[in-house]
Amino acid sequence: MVWYLQLLWGAIALTSFYAVFKSMVYNLHMFQLDGYRTDTHLKWMGKNLYHYLTDLTVLVLSFVGLCREEKLLGLGAAALLVSIFALIAANKSKPQKKPLVYTARVKRMIVTFLILEAALFGVSVWLLTTADKHLAFLPLGLCSAAVPVLILLANGLNKPMEKGVNLHYTREAKRMLRSMPELETVGITGSYGKTGVKFYLYTILRAWTDTLVTPESYNTPMGVVKTVRASLRSYHKIFLCEMGAKWVGDIKELCDIVHPKHGIITALGDQHLESFGSVENIIKTKYELADALPADGRLYVNWDNERIRQNPPKHAFIKYGFREDADYRCFDAVVSENGVAFKVQAPDGSVTDFETKLLGEHNVLNITGAIAAANGFGMPMADMRLYVRRIEAVPHRMQLVEKGNCTIIDDAFNSNPAGCRAALDTLSKIDGLRILVTPGMVELGGKEEELNCEFGREAAACCDKIFLIGAKQTLPIARGIREAGFPEKDLFVYEDFGEAMKKIYSIGSEKRKIILLENDLPDNY
Repeated sequence: MVWYLQLLWGAIALTSFYAVFKSMVYNLHMFQLDGYRTDTHLKWMGKNLYHYLTDLTVLVLSFVGLCREEKLLGLGAAALLVSIFALIAANKSKPQKKPLVYTARVKRMIVTFLILEAALFGVSVWLLTTADKHLAFLPLGLCSAAVPVLILLANGLNKPMEKGVNLHYTREAKRMLRSMPELETVGITGSYGKTGVKFYLYTILRAWTDTLVTPESYNTPMGVVKTVRASLRSYHKIFLCEMGAKWVGDIKELCDIVHPKHGIITALGDQHLESFGSVENIIKTKYELADALPADGRLYVNWDNERIRQNPPKHAFIKYGFREDADYRCFDAVVSENGVAFKVQAPDGSVTDFETKLLGEHNVLNITGAIAAANGFGMPMADMRLYVRRIEAVPHRMQLVEKGNCTIIDDAFNSNPAGCRAALDTLSKIDGLRILVTPGMVELGGKEEELNCEFGREAAACCDKIFLIGAKQTLPIARGIREAGFPEKDLFVYEDFGEAMKKIYSIGSEKRKIILLENDLPDNY
């Protein structure tokens, strides 16, 4: 091969290596956000085909490169185009809110993926030794264009190994839990509110007895297993275990690991309808916790939740909420910028005054659930008052952030209709220039457009200005806002959150700006 062809082939190879690396990180990131589920990721790919147009272009141009070697001009043009489009494909991802987490599983997938890529590259090198040297461009193009498929193939090849690793760690966690028969595990689940109730209960209980809690939003089988293996100690008396679910059977799988004695069900709502398929499946899955409890186990339910009242669990339960017939009834809630003062009546009729610096009556409801569960363990209501005052907002869940002339209510982790309604209700009760920033709600299946439109109508009734993030995603919200007669001059649509915030900060106002950040879509939206 002449020197200029060697140089050309080397440049294409380097470009392909860079493109493969960048594309691998992007596609692994999206696959991780889709929970490593091939079916879910394939649906995502189907909805986002435009992401792969440059990959397909690289593949097509690689075939164009199959011109005869003596036609140097055609070969060079094809090679140049392959390089350009490979670079475009490699750098197609936008700035990430949460980058790829290099877990042990991801690292094993990368190894398998690189072996598959090396095989393609090996074919390219082999073709260089044949008479048809120009064919080398085809495998190089494939190396870049086939990344999305090879990620899924690597996951499939690794499945037996991943199952073995997970089984080993799960058995170890189960053994540790069996070795502590006196440990009382509390399973906490619900369509929303479970993370808040978990941390509120932890804040109250940890001052009274040794308590272990699943950190952050660790609510999957391997997240719970990791917590047990890393943090469970012989002195722990109570284990607060958050249980998340997107598919029927998810809660049962978690219960089979930790065997909860007690449970809290915070709500039944329209979250994750896309994966559950129906409200009936949501109810069935959340009640897998109730089904797993022993006869003497205590089950606490949010009695304000209409779906729970209409579909009560078969297991005996203790009710908490604002309703008159709740066993633990909260009432006389007084909301201010500094938090909420409220009262809780216990089953024995005694009434205790509480204060919290958290915003919103929905937080009072969640705190009441935590108070009820703590009282069930024998902690006196009066002893909880100090610790309820100390409760901090869970990050990105109605978290207050002061910035100059702005009060930011960060509710970015919320993504369900009931939570959005509660956040808007809280916003409406605070004096100031009320501003909503939102990309809307997702994973609501066939109800997504209807519920977002209703969200828009509700927002129009209490906001002074509304900023929508993502023109396409927020079309239903915008329609609801306009149907409610909201002034067009106060409705803004931005593609970038940062640009929207710059505009908000630049708005002149004699009133303090109260900015509600409602939901923040992950990078795969």
